[in-house]
Amino acid sequence: MITAAIVGMGRWGRLLVKSVQDVSEEIRFTAGVARRPATVEKFSEARGLRLTDDFGAVLKDPNIDAVVIATPHSLHFDQIMAAAAAGKHVFCEKPFTLHRAQAETALSALADLDLKVATGFNRRFAPNSMELKRMIEAEQLGRLLHIEGNMSADLAGQADAWRANPAESPAGGMTSLGIHLIDMYIHLIGPVTAVRAVSKRQTMPFAVDDTTAVSIEFASGITGQLSTLAAGAQLWHVRTYGDGGWGELRGLDRFEYLLAEGIGNTQVFEGYPYPGLKTLQALLEGFARDIAGGPAFIITPREILHGVAVLEAIIASAADGEARTVSEF
Repeated sequence: MITAAIVGMGRWGRLLVKSVQDVSEEIRFTAGVARRPATVEKFSEARGLRLTDDFGAVLKDPNIDAVVIATPHSLHFDQIMAAAAAGKHVFCEKPFTLHRAQAETALSALADLDLKVATGFNRRFAPNSMELKRMIEAEQLGRLLHIEGNMSADLAGQADAWRANPAESPAGGMTSLGIHLIDMYIHLIGPVTAVRAVSKRQTMPFAVDDTTAVSIEFASGITGQLSTLAAGAQLWHVRTYGDGGWGELRGLDRFEYLLAEGIGNTQVFEGYPYPGLKTLQALLEGFARDIAGGPAFIITPREILHGVAVLEAIIASAADGEARTVSEF
């Protein structure tokens, strides 16, 4: 059993704890770090967490194997580096960092000490994503030509949250929503070589863009489009197109495909309502198995680094509308 501390106990940090606590036989949270511990006292007590506001104290605890970081993005780099120096394995929510150079430094620090690293792209563990990946690898959609997707949610009501800070949410919903699409595209298609973004604020009540659209080129020659809206109804949608058919993800539990000869099907996987606690459990258990000497975590350090590089390029492009290359992959 891997013992972990949750660092950052906002909504998502609490969901990570709930996904495995008293359910998993591979990882358990024993401590929690919160900026305002009083706000999560009942939650922590109910789940057997020792609560503190002192990250350093958790890093000094020899009984904690790993830290799970669910704090604002701008804090990630310093917290990862501190954890590495303390000899702790690191799971860090997305985006891992906001800059490629920081990600490279942090990943090197962990690798040099033989510490494991993981990041929070739980949608790789959804059954519909697995089915689309299987069809692509089996070439059932033929030669892939294009991918498109959208992840949107209504963030307009979070004026008092850290996500309303433009420094935490450059290019609108990219750091909180669109980053999931970047990882899924890397997972399904492979490395990205160029991006061009348009991002604008139309209805947001604070200084964060609500509409971001990105054109993408992949090393394989495939083209892509990505859009994310930080205002409006919730949506997760990815569709891949091949010369033999298309396959589509909708939510965490729906998969549809249509082949060129007219054969198609729609599958609905039961037990995966948003936010997909089963996918979070699988994510954390994959991290735990890697620490314990089992299979390597599904998202490699190279993919983590590449995802940050793509995000950084999109943010730069969104600032001036010019295309950016992504040379690292």
